[in-house]
Amino acid sequence: MSWWDDGVDDDEPELDESSIRMRPNPKANRPRTKTRPEHLDALTARVLAVDRGRYTVLLDEGTPEERVLTSTRARELRKQAIVTGDRVDVVGDTSGAEGTLSRIVRIVPRTTLLRRSGDDTDAMERVVVANADQMLIVVAAANPEPRARLVDRYLVAAYDAGITPILCITKTDLQDPDEFLANFAGLGLRVFRSREDDVPLAEITEALVGHDTVFVGHSGVGKSTLVNALVPTAERATGHVNVVTGRGRHTSSSTVSLRIEAPGGSGWVIDTPGVRSFGLGHVDTANILKSFTDLAEIALECPRGCTHLPDAPDCAIIEAVAEGRLGENGPARLDSLQRLLGTFATIKADQYS
Repeated sequence: MSWWDDGVDDDEPELDESSIRMRPNPKANRPRTKTRPEHLDALTARVLAVDRGRYTVLLDEGTPEERVLTSTRARELRKQAIVTGDRVDVVGDTSGAEGTLSRIVRIVPRTTLLRRSGDDTDAMERVVVANADQMLIVVAAANPEPRARLVDRYLVAAYDAGITPILCITKTDLQDPDEFLANFAGLGLRVFRSREDDVPLAEITEALVGHDTVFVGHSGVGKSTLVNALVPTAERATGHVNVVTGRGRHTSSSTVSLRIEAPGGSGWVIDTPGVRSFGLGHVDTANILKSFTDLAEIALECPRGCTHLPDAPDCAIIEAVAEGRLGENGPARLDSLQRLLGTFATIKADQYS
């Protein structure tokens, strides 16, 4: 090599950053980033209804500026269920003018979540409604015949969610409901009795004011009829009971929040479609006992793994009731707890059989 030869082939081109070959972006857009805006200007709204990817939400609730918006959800929420009763943060066009569309960017942390599964062996839960604090179980005294086990399931789901259940029994002019109601004597449920010519609208309305109450019930029990009577503008579809099968026809096909107005204030009725089954594959048994606060305290003295069922050895609750420490209502309370726990135990046994 000569002293003037630097070892570099002068015929080779020089390389720099611009020499890197990159595959062209066919969409001519910037690459996506996982960094999302904080949306500090978002406004909080109540979800009133959900319909095929569109969400009806109420903004500035209870103020002169109150308005209803139609919203979509942000891409980052595509894997999260947004349900009736949710409180959500919205951005975009929040004027509520016809043809406008806002966007849901956040779900506010929920206080309660009512869930059910497709069946008892299905671990996949389905969210029914969010943020309800009451459940009104509507059941008919006859036509269709009342099903105590279905009511048990509603009660288990309510207790699991931390929701207070109340009961309305309709069509009491067709059948005396006392025998059926005896199944729930130990629960301390508030019960409303309704007949065709005497619907206790004032009493039910009073119980709903100040609450978000989810209505549930078997198809054909008169749930939608009751909703229409409480909220005249609801216009929920009503049906009839098939005289051959004794089953009600599904009429309400969606879950929707409706405001109920009364002299003492207002509340929210959340009407749900009628169901013939209510899967409990997601329920935590401990939440059932928690709802019986007096019995739960005594249960702390039970042996580990105690089922509290009639054949449970050394169950402190059974012993306390037998000794009369829970008063006259003790046996009924224990019977109600054991009914619910027994229902759930049967479900689990079938699931793993």
